[in-house]
Amino acid sequence: MDFKYTETQQQIAEMVRDFANKEIRPKMMEWDESQYFPVELFHKMGELGLMGVLVPQKYGGSELSYFEYVTVVSEVAKVCSSIGLSTAAHNSLCTGHILYFGNEEQKSKYLPKLASGEWIGAWGLTEANTGSDAGNMRCTATKDGDDWILNGTKNWITHGITGNVAVVLARTGEPRTKNNVTAFIVEKGTPGFTAGKKENKLGMRASETAELVFDNCRISDAQRMGEVGEGFKQAMKVLDGGRISIAALSLGIAKGAYEAAVKYSKERQQFDQPIANFQAIAFKLADMAVKIEAAEMLIYQAADLKNRGEKMTKESAMAKMYASEICVQVATDAVQVFGGYGYTKDFPVEKFYRDSKLCTIGEGTTEIQKLVISRDILNM
Repeated sequence: MDFKYTETQQQIAEMVRDFANKEIRPKMMEWDESQYFPVELFHKMGELGLMGVLVPQKYGGSELSYFEYVTVVSEVAKVCSSIGLSTAAHNSLCTGHILYFGNEEQKSKYLPKLASGEWIGAWGLTEANTGSDAGNMRCTATKDGDDWILNGTKNWITHGITGNVAVVLARTGEPRTKNNVTAFIVEKGTPGFTAGKKENKLGMRASETAELVFDNCRISDAQRMGEVGEGFKQAMKVLDGGRISIAALSLGIAKGAYEAAVKYSKERQQFDQPIANFQAIAFKLADMAVKIEAAEMLIYQAADLKNRGEKMTKESAMAKMYASEICVQVATDAVQVFGGYGYTKDFPVEKFYRDSKLCTIGEGTTEIQKLVISRDILNM
């Protein structure tokens, strides 16, 4: 496999860099401090085709591969992790779920709005008491004639307040029974569907995270995706691709922190010479570079399998686990290279440092990735 950027990837990378430097960099700290989700920015990103990277052109998308998708997410995250996270969540979760499992009517109705950035998407799986234990969810959907009535709460939902539409996983059978979860599409403004508490987070502060609340929320059976009871299987397949998203996000954070550290090490003078001349700094930068290269290869291996439609559960989990862990390590080392200045908000590495930790938690913790990987290699 050729790991060099294709001409398309190169063009996309340059476009995203220009856009990020013009539209994101000047305001990202303001957004971070105030926890402001810049929804207007995502409308602009939609105009560039960045909100429907994987969506076919017939639905208004860019119809690109996972290679280009990794490029988009990582290049955005090199500038602002929060915007990178929201880009990834919109593309791979809500939009991705409808793309892979929606019927033709649902795709035609929702994908053009999502791919254009006119609408922002949310995806509801996690609950307060069922993070990794998703099979024991308490949010229920009860059949009532030709309708379903949803009751319960979803937590840690990206775009939980601003999202125009959400794909929601709800229990339609007994707890811990096989095939007891079904996926539904719920539009903002549906009676009984409201947003709850917005989380006050350590990092990724400009990426909105909030509750979804369902109180006798009635929706048509036409809003159901797939057969009753298929929701959990659908969600696991969506998360396979979602892990590549978080790995790409992690890669972008690591690259951003690393590049800032390299630049600073050449400019910062101590003992009448750049600190890059000191082995302690140079070796630290070398370690960072090796980790980034290794993570990138794991990511593109998983992306290649995804592009070819082959099973990649283990590979995507490996990419997500390793990339997210080295992302934290590289961001930490970058702060160390900056010294005291790295602990201030005047330099970018403190933000990379705060943002990086989410990558080891979101869309399956490191421990869950190890569980996925070990079950695969042991055929369990």
